[in-house]
Amino acid sequence: MGSLDRIIRSIIAILAVVLYFSGVVSGTLGIILIVLSGVFLLTSLVSICPLYAIFGISTCPVNKA
Repeated sequence: MGSLDRIIRSIIAILAVVLYFSGVVSGTLGIILIVLSGVFLLTSLVSICPLYAIFGISTCPVNKA
């Protein structure tokens, strides 16, 4: 996973948490956003996205020798 992808995931996760705890989003949608935020933060910390592996997507730059 590339750096830009990790940063974007982190920003989205933080934004979703802020929306939930400020009361803008609540109920089932709020719980879904919190779960997705956790997944986004976890995948950005470990730099691996299981869906990217399944679909063969890579956002990590490749060094050309």
